[in-house]
Amino acid sequence: MAKWFGHIGFVRTVETAPDVWQEQKEERAYYGDMTRNSRRWQSSGKLNDNVMISNEISVISDPFAFENAQYLRYVTFAGAKWTISSVEVQYPRLVLTIGEVYHE
Repeated sequence: MAKWFGHIGFVRTVETAPDVWQEQKEERAYYGDMTRNSRRWQSSGKLNDNVMISNEISVISDPFAFENAQYLRYVTFAGAKWTISSVEVQYPRLVLTIGEVYHE
């Protein structure tokens, strides 16, 4: 099992004015373990195929991460931001499955 250190992005939609909603981003650093590391190419109608990864990262979380698990959006890995496709709560850890490249 490989060790992992990176940033996790929490994105909330907040009301900044009456009927005006904007995304508020917050990044925090976490440690964890890479429990699964796999990649695949997904064919699409585009010029280049999409890279999909099905990595699982088991993160040692803090109270903030548990309280805001519904706002988890992306994780940094291999120099890029990747979308979080699922979150599994296994106290005191969060198991994150990541998918494709995150586009802001």
